[in-house]
Amino acid sequence: MNLEKELKEISVFSDGACSGNPGPGGWGAILRYKESEKELSGGERETTNNRMELMGVISALESLKEPCQVRVFTDSKYIANAFTEKWLENWQKNGWKTAGKKPVKNKELWERLLKQASIHKLEWQWIKGHSGHPENERCDQLAVAARDRFAQKA
Repeated sequence: MNLEKELKEISVFSDGACSGNPGPGGWGAILRYKESEKELSGGERETTNNRMELMGVISALESLKEPCQVRVFTDSKYIANAFTEKWLENWQKNGWKTAGKKPVKNKELWERLLKQASIHKLEWQWIKGHSGHPENERCDQLAVAARDRFAQKA
């Protein structure tokens, strides 16, 4: 029996936003299964853009209730390349150090994302941000709105 055929096919679109780096930030995500869509967003009062990019993907994947085949669309080369260029593999081999021998930033978030990668079958698709991609533009709107909510709490 081929288990891959039984996995639900999900598309995840995600984006992050931050005012200042660090500063108030937000993330937005869209999950799509067949004709159904779900929007998620959140943020932090003091964060970085890369953390918000990661949280968008992590939160979307953590919201899934069963293992799925997931195509992740992100405008973050930081995230896409970590998987497609095997940065994560190398960081782990090097004791969570970069090629420049510095500690990997956001290690705890990368570990959360790796946990999701062990549950789901992930495919990574980089898309150019702010280029008119409808789902990316919507995720940006969600992220900016969340960022603005957290900026008001500061």
